[in-house]
Amino acid sequence: RRFILFRQKIRHPSAEDGSSPGRGLFLWCGCPDSSITNAADTAEQCIFAPYSPTRMKEKIIPQFLLAAPSSGSGKTLISSGLMAVLTRKGLCVQPYKCGPDYIDTKFHAAVCQRPSINLDGFLASAPHVQTLYARYASQADVCIVEGMMGLFDGYDRDRGSSAEIAGLLGLPVVLVVDAKSAAYSLAPLLYGFLHFRPQTKIAGVLFNRVGSPQHYERLQEVCTDLALPCFGYLPYQEAFKQGSRYLGLDFRQAADLARLDALTDLLEQHVDVDLLLARTLHPRPVLTETMPAAASGKPLRIAVGRNSDAFSFVYEEHLALLHRLGTVTFFDPEHNETPFAPDIDLLYLPGGYPENHAEALANALQVKAAIRAYVEAGGRVLAECGGMMYLSQGWQAAGTFHEMAGVLPFAIATEKSQRRLSLGYRQFTLGGQALRGHEFHYTQLEAHTALSSAAQVHDAKGRDVGTPVFRYKNVIASYTHLYWGEMNLMKLFE
Repeated sequence: RRFILFRQKIRHPSAEDGSSPGRGLFLWCGCPDSSITNAADTAEQCIFAPYSPTRMKEKIIPQFLLAAPSSGSGKTLISSGLMAVLTRKGLCVQPYKCGPDYIDTKFHAAVCQRPSINLDGFLASAPHVQTLYARYASQADVCIVEGMMGLFDGYDRDRGSSAEIAGLLGLPVVLVVDAKSAAYSLAPLLYGFLHFRPQTKIAGVLFNRVGSPQHYERLQEVCTDLALPCFGYLPYQEAFKQGSRYLGLDFRQAADLARLDALTDLLEQHVDVDLLLARTLHPRPVLTETMPAAASGKPLRIAVGRNSDAFSFVYEEHLALLHRLGTVTFFDPEHNETPFAPDIDLLYLPGGYPENHAEALANALQVKAAIRAYVEAGGRVLAECGGMMYLSQGWQAAGTFHEMAGVLPFAIATEKSQRRLSLGYRQFTLGGQALRGHEFHYTQLEAHTALSSAAQVHDAKGRDVGTPVFRYKNVIASYTHLYWGEMNLMKLFE
């Protein structure tokens, strides 16, 4: 049966009862359209979904996946902006990101003040993706998943795509459509997305880069003719043009904070957020698992090299797993001080942009010496991409060779003339375990004949790729960012 959604604003409890004034409380009612007369008369027939920050234990909350026809449509911009709008309203917003991306999750976390969780259909099993989503949704008022690339773009046709994640989690999709230089020609595009995979439920559309109110009126005509809800638009603003995603926005900086505030203001003005929330109400996922048990045996002592840029590509679930294994301490490899006790059980060096910090890393002599001593004594090390680069002999930058930890017998080619893109999912077997990960870098290895690869690496379709996996003593190092959220990490070193 069809239902009509309508809303009735209720006066927020006054300040004298201890609550915060100024927040509206909406009562969302889904009533059979054949019987609707008015809200008061049909109250007993309605399915009520009161919506406010106090609904922490309610079973129905707004949840949706924000996708687009293609990359570059404005998903990250509008995702971050909507998260900021809802956070400004006092809601607890749980962010997620489809795919292996480390950068967009930083934007989400900065806005929502909660970790953004990666959901990837190639790196992780379907039950694991569902468990991750449910675990972090359990205390949220709103869940927003930012898609990757185009809605149906996956590693093999639409396998692993945002549409697959939406179906796996039962989420409605909100399309972000770049409307620059287009109007009614978007009708066949949207018609195709509505009907290509009927099981993918499109809740509505948001238009980006709209030139004027008159332009938006023409876009609304498209939605009317397709019976597609239109939630609003973001006007074209030169200030929101984003170039390379190499570093992107930094919401700790005053200029980017001002841009975020301006974006939030515009979305509040031009997007019907209440309608969007009403159209995306969905049962909160039931978390059937308890938190994974801590590792049996003696708790491990784990050191993680981490800072805001050079060693910043870390999945939240990896940190949770490490904490379950034992005690985790963090150190900054750019700080010239003793980084960790020599008797730790594991050193983890994640990826990031160490090439941007070559001088500081090279000058931190105590850190480099401690890592070399730990490796030569048989210490376990997992180094991914930038972490592997740091274990190399070093690299040339601005005419100077910067020496790194010197554990692995090769240097890194970072000069512009030597750079080339290496990108894609990766899979291989090591230590009897099937591993999956993702590779995305421009730097390259210089000659490394002194150390051969410990595994043959394949892409998502099983084709051989040349990415090596190095094993030196108890060091495992590669350009591949591994996903080990559902495996026994320590078995790799057996």
